[in-house]
Amino acid sequence: MRVALCLGSGGARGYAHIGVINELRERGHQIVGISGSSMGALVGGLEAAGKLDEYAAWASSLTQRAVLRLLDPSLTSAGVLRAEKILDAVREIIGATVIEDLPVPFTAVTTDLVAGTSVWLQRGPVDAAIRASIAIPGVIKPHVLDGRLLADGGILDPLPMAPLAAVNADLRIAVSLGGDDPTHAQRQPGPGPTTELLNRMWRSTTALLDTATARTLLDTPAARTVLSRFANDGVETDDHDDHTESSVPRLSGFEVMNRSIDVAQAALMRHTLAAHPPDLLIEVPRTAARSLEFHRADEVIDIGQELAAAALDALVPRSLHP
Repeated sequence: MRVALCLGSGGARGYAHIGVINELRERGHQIVGISGSSMGALVGGLEAAGKLDEYAAWASSLTQRAVLRLLDPSLTSAGVLRAEKILDAVREIIGATVIEDLPVPFTAVTTDLVAGTSVWLQRGPVDAAIRASIAIPGVIKPHVLDGRLLADGGILDPLPMAPLAAVNADLRIAVSLGGDDPTHAQRQPGPGPTTELLNRMWRSTTALLDTATARTLLDTPAARTVLSRFANDGVETDDHDDHTESSVPRLSGFEVMNRSIDVAQAALMRHTLAAHPPDLLIEVPRTAARSLEFHRADEVIDIGQELAAAALDALVPRSLHP
């Protein structure tokens, strides 16, 4: 089948998009159009350029320490992470490619922070479109492109179905990275691998940052406060709470911000799906990975492929019985 593919935003969970694409390829389906927000734009752009396999191999080689270097932490820019080193790696893979020359039509969705509107990037350098779409608010600094201040596409359009409306396809598939985990109610919230990753960032900061100025900044009380909030990526306890409130999680500042974005994006996705319903919706649980766990590529790719296989298998009998 000819497939139009919509890839949603969600940080490191976006590796699941690679698994979905792998499953479509194995079944012999042809991808004839791609739209993406944030990590969906990154994966979608690489697939449209025919470079996704090379990127997946590189991502699978990343360790926690390598991820920290690539995230390039900063205390002076408009985002805690500059992430330019990640884009340097993507540029090496993708080369000087422009969207209009891609063999597969591609749209990267981003947000104009000044105009307050969603922007579809369908022309120009692929790497610049990806850089604009992945600028997570407060985490990765915005990107200036053609006189506009652009940030994460997921702010207004976390699951960009509309750009696929004109694509001639047999099947429209949307991949959401904000699905509910059916076992979530049975699990107690607690620190995850991100806690270890960011705590290690604190312990190894001197080795990871490039400038003496940055190392000096990290010795200030304000810097220690910022990093400690990001490192405490699990549940905080409150000694003053009585045991009747012990079941209520006490989230760190980073976790509150991350969860707030998830809630807002879930509401926006409901509106998108009502206006532009896909033929098939694949939902990757939020618990599949945390936003910055970019060292878990193989595991999350496998999750995406398993979910895609199950969804596509279920689609066939439904299509036989209208």
